[in-house]
Amino acid sequence: MATFTDMARRVYNHTWKLDPIVRSLLDTDFYKLLMLQMIWGLYPGVNATFSLINRTKSVRLADEIDIDELRAQLDHVRELRFTKKEMIWLAGNSFYGSKQIFSPAFLKWLEDFRLPDYTLERRDGQFVLEFPGLWMETSMWEIPALAIINELRSRAALKHYGPFTLDVLYARAKAKMWEKVERLQKLPDLRISDFGTRRRHSFLWQRWCVDALKEGIGDNFTGTSNVKLAMDTDLEALGTNAHELPMVLAALASSDEALLASPYQVLTDWERYYGGNLKIVLPDAFGTDSFLEHAPDWVADWTGFRPDSAPAIAGGERIISWWKSRGRDPREKLLIFSDGLDVDMIEEAYLHFDGKVRMAFGWGTNLTNDFAGCEPDGPNPGLEPISIVAKVSEANGRPVVKLSDNPAKATGTPEEIARYIRLFGESGRVEYAVKV
Repeated sequence: MATFTDMARRVYNHTWKLDPIVRSLLDTDFYKLLMLQMIWGLYPGVNATFSLINRTKSVRLADEIDIDELRAQLDHVRELRFTKKEMIWLAGNSFYGSKQIFSPAFLKWLEDFRLPDYTLERRDGQFVLEFPGLWMETSMWEIPALAIINELRSRAALKHYGPFTLDVLYARAKAKMWEKVERLQKLPDLRISDFGTRRRHSFLWQRWCVDALKEGIGDNFTGTSNVKLAMDTDLEALGTNAHELPMVLAALASSDEALLASPYQVLTDWERYYGGNLKIVLPDAFGTDSFLEHAPDWVADWTGFRPDSAPAIAGGERIISWWKSRGRDPREKLLIFSDGLDVDMIEEAYLHFDGKVRMAFGWGTNLTNDFAGCEPDGPNPGLEPISIVAKVSEANGRPVVKLSDNPAKATGTPEEIARYIRLFGESGRVEYAVKV
């Protein structure tokens, strides 16, 4: 049964000293736990620093969010531990059709897990927020840190609203969300899941959107990346891997040859732990064209690809052509689209690829943080989502790089980015504005 909360009243009534944004270490994306098990097993001694990056530079986060409130929320999450109920669920549940996907030794270590310390300061209207330490500890900061910052920004934007204004705002947002559901109902074979944790408006709003999709499109809603919501709503927990794996392994490489081989070393490592529908390739960390050009033939036997930083149709067609060149039937493969999706993009990609390839959609920010046009008293810039990420910036003292298919998403020092471009090339990299 769905849990209904009067969100307007809940947002308005702040009579407590601290209203925690993240209340469970399971309030994270599933791919974090999958990657964490591999990092714990293969790279336990590697240090990795994660750094907050606000790509929407016009938004001065440190002017909108009180630094003491941010520190209090971060400190609260450091006090959390996995509960007995959560550990039993992780140990006993099936994920992607497999039981005991997490080893007993890993779960035993996870019982005592706590997030490490962080550094935080204000600089030129932005937060300088970093999480240094062991990779198998700092990796788990990414999702809660982003969720906290985004919800604190939402709370700041709503402070001047009264209870009736809030009620109208959420009523309009619900109606807007349901209009999207009605459009998705017209796509009969759609497979779509919630990927909206990192940049959500709030936890409660994400929960409402998940419940709406669950009722509105039924079995076409395949699950959520949010582990806590998956547990609480009896949905599939979905997710595979992220850019941090090839980024860190590339930084650790001892030679140019090892660096060029690092994207495929990640896949070899991943296969030691997972198979089947978890064998999804994320090809764009250093450019999809370079990845496909140098990929060993066995990569074509993996279940599918997640093109993450190229336009959906162009990126998908590029991968389909590569499968065909390797003698594979794309109709037996899977493409997962997840980059900045809105309903228009979902419809367009669905209609374009229908019958050509199996498809799934991971719907993120535009699912859980779309309040445009819902404000009762005119536009409220604080309710507009921004492109904010937490990326690995350093591994064992070495700078970490992401090139991406979109240069606007590149991260790293200018010197290292130039070095990686010399090695991987720039084929297929096209810059376009990053909204979320």
